[in-house]
Amino acid sequence: MPQTTITLAAIKQPEIYLNVPSVVLNDQTIEERRHKILQGMAQQKLDSLVVYADKEHAGNFEYLTGFIPRFEEGLLVLHKSGEAVLVLGNENLKLAQFSRTPANVVHAPWFSLPNQPMDTELSLSDVLKQAGLDGQQRVGIAGWKLFTGNNDNNTSLFDIPTFIFQALQAALTCECELLNATSLFISPRNGARIINNANEIAHYEYGANLASSAALTALNAVELGKTEKSIAALLAAEGQANNVVTIAATGDRFENANLYPSDKQIQKGDKFSLTVSYKGGLTSRAAYVVSQADELHAEVSDYLDVVAIPYYRAVIAWLENMHVGVKGHEVYELIERVLPKSEYHWHLNPGHLVADEEWLCSPVYPASDIALSSGMLLQIDIIPSRKGYAGASIEDTIALADEPLRQQLATLYPALWQRISARRKYLDEVLNIQLHEDVLPLSNTVGYLRPYLLNKGQALVKSQVV
Repeated sequence: MPQTTITLAAIKQPEIYLNVPSVVLNDQTIEERRHKILQGMAQQKLDSLVVYADKEHAGNFEYLTGFIPRFEEGLLVLHKSGEAVLVLGNENLKLAQFSRTPANVVHAPWFSLPNQPMDTELSLSDVLKQAGLDGQQRVGIAGWKLFTGNNDNNTSLFDIPTFIFQALQAALTCECELLNATSLFISPRNGARIINNANEIAHYEYGANLASSAALTALNAVELGKTEKSIAALLAAEGQANNVVTIAATGDRFENANLYPSDKQIQKGDKFSLTVSYKGGLTSRAAYVVSQADELHAEVSDYLDVVAIPYYRAVIAWLENMHVGVKGHEVYELIERVLPKSEYHWHLNPGHLVADEEWLCSPVYPASDIALSSGMLLQIDIIPSRKGYAGASIEDTIALADEPLRQQLATLYPALWQRISARRKYLDEVLNIQLHEDVLPLSNTVGYLRPYLLNKGQALVKSQVV
């Protein structure tokens, strides 16, 4: 099998784009979303759907409402008639009037913060009956986790708080069938959220651009003696909320069980990890704080050949073989051939879907016959692990788009299309990575791997096939 030759070369850095306007989801998109969920409910013969949310797990709720229940839990009850009811705690009642899907509201003070007022004579099950959950025959519950184990009845596993689940049971008759319906939203085969229209791609590209711009700015600021906090401060962009914990870690991570950037100073030879994510995309990097190989500690002096180059070869293979119609198992098997799991010890699926969450679900797994579709947003997520060595990571976001969707993006969002075209040109002319026309880089740093962080003018590039 021909092998791609990788070299470390002096190249220009990718362009970043600052002050890019956000793209708001339009009313047509919200109605399309509601229609997809109602259609899925009809296919599963659901009378009602109960969508759970808290601050960490609100993507399915936000998909229809446009907001998350800050500080509290919340429920969206959607009936097959199209009627929607929000069940909200004290501090989120005021947001009901702004829901993108018009909804009535009932008050559930149980969802409020500890020791807030509980001014009600009703039980939670009574409140849920007020939301229309009375006399139903088949009700779906959407949490956030798609259970896929072979040893369970996955439709009867529920990832919502017990007090809510018990109240639902009390509100419904004994004859009512309850089932996990999270797949309506995030099944990689037919979930409503896995396919994005042009408006949604433009909406999410804002976050992918923001994350990758901040990450490259932070990488360029890495210097000896600087603290993790000083680098992490550069990852806080435009006041937007992160959807993962921000990482700026030098040396050994998790000292004193700490997950967050600290006052630790960057030292020559340190391992270094950096991650930032916003809605629409995450950018992650892992490498060494040196200028060249002879500054590495002796035991990892071959890092380039042992970790970075094999990993980069796998990323190139992933990028160059991605297109509409490729099946999940084909992507998985490709990475297994190029970067054998037995040697490089990666465990997660090598690629997954994104949207409001950094990890939505993945169509890439062994034996997956799911064909990747136009409108999918995919995250490169191949994580090698070689004992004693730092990792290598250039996790970024792409979209898949067939010709009609590409034409819509170019027509409706010309500034976005200009950024995408410039990113593709950089990959082609600077990194020598040839993308299928279906592949649209949403991150500025797709394919850009700098293994020695103090040498800001060099990166790995594909040179030729031998």
